[in-house]
Amino acid sequence: MKRFRPFLGYLKPVKGTLIAALLCGLVFGAANGAGLPLMMKWVFPQIFAPDAEALTNWELALVAAWLPLIFFIRGVSGYGNVYLVQLAGVKVLEKIRLAFFAKLQRLPLSFLQRQSSGDLISRGLADTNQLQFTLTFAANEIIRQPATLLGSVGFLVWVAFNERGVALVLVCLAVVPLCVLPIRFVGKKIVRRAQEVQAELGSITGRFSENLSAAREVRAFSLEEREIGKFRGISEALVRFQMKVVKYQQALNPAIEIISAFGISITLIYAYRANVPLESFLALITALYLSYEPIKKLGGLNNEIKKGQAALERIEMVLNEPVAIQDPATPRSFESAAGNLTLENVSFAYREGEPVLRDINVNIPAGTVCALVGPSGAGKSTFANLVPRFYEAATGAVKIDDTDVRDVTLADLRQQIGIVSQESVLFDDTVYNNLLLSRPGATRQEVEHAAQAAYAND
Repeated sequence: MKRFRPFLGYLKPVKGTLIAALLCGLVFGAANGAGLPLMMKWVFPQIFAPDAEALTNWELALVAAWLPLIFFIRGVSGYGNVYLVQLAGVKVLEKIRLAFFAKLQRLPLSFLQRQSSGDLISRGLADTNQLQFTLTFAANEIIRQPATLLGSVGFLVWVAFNERGVALVLVCLAVVPLCVLPIRFVGKKIVRRAQEVQAELGSITGRFSENLSAAREVRAFSLEEREIGKFRGISEALVRFQMKVVKYQQALNPAIEIISAFGISITLIYAYRANVPLESFLALITALYLSYEPIKKLGGLNNEIKKGQAALERIEMVLNEPVAIQDPATPRSFESAAGNLTLENVSFAYREGEPVLRDINVNIPAGTVCALVGPSGAGKSTFANLVPRFYEAATGAVKIDDTDVRDVTLADLRQQIGIVSQESVLFDDTVYNNLLLSRPGATRQEVEHAAQAAYAND
């Protein structure tokens, strides 16, 4: 659970919900772990023992009421536990998903261009969904199953000790520690396999994204079969990795059940030799069986935690990425720029040792038109991207009206710059709201005038 510590801060707003879920889980565990063995030991003998005294109708009703009462308590507390845990889980993941998306907005273009867009989408959707399932599953089972285990083992130890002392207690619990072995073995195997599954999901998302964005080119160059073949290869790899997870995950329960069967058989033999009364034996066997069930579920919990750990590592890669381009600690005022652009000894490289721009010195006076001409890869787009600080110059300074662009906030700087890209981009909103993006405070008349100037008023 140490890997989840960086995210514990997200639990503070739902602390009350989790405490209520914890209380419900404890009640569920007590009713589930000790309720049925308790009936085996004391309730049923009142009815079926050969020497039992005849019960009045009222006494019989009280005895019979134990079963529905236990299941009522178990059902209500179990429902409350699951609902409250799910509520806390979705709220926590909402904040993590929002933090992930917000971090993407602040990261520089250099980071986004190094990463596959499909992989980032997969991290923001598939990985956060896996983490949500892990957190809710873990929060649910980590309360209920240990409580059930403590209830059943506590009852078992008490009854066994009262019947035949420490010897029977040791016999009943002899194989319980062995159940931990398959849990540890499977957990180690699942982490790496889960990382491979999440990575392949990112590859599939990337393939979808790339194919749909290049739909015209795929059809123009008859690349349909090529694209299908590539997707088939990624999909087959995903199936292989998923089945590796299934192979180890589904082997856990049979392994624990086989070990449990040996434990019950040993208890049966010893109880027979020690002449343990039938009602005590049935109570012990029931408690022993109920103690193995939470062990199996805790093993499944361990598997889910390992898968969540793999997803968490992929999410953390983005959340922990340093924001290279930030606002200065004490920004200068930059409300109205004339537009005089100067580059002084500017150098820039996408990769170390491979400069795209080297010692560039240029002055473009305000109000003039400047065209950059050169072959592809000469650095024209890079030159333009340095002005709004999409990238940071390695050396030198980019200045507007003698103000270094690094001395003002990004918002103030970009408010003074108009960008017309080669690609037309429309956000999922009305045309009117799209026109307002660069100047949210513009009047309707100004928006209509801009639309007419761009021949977009039809």
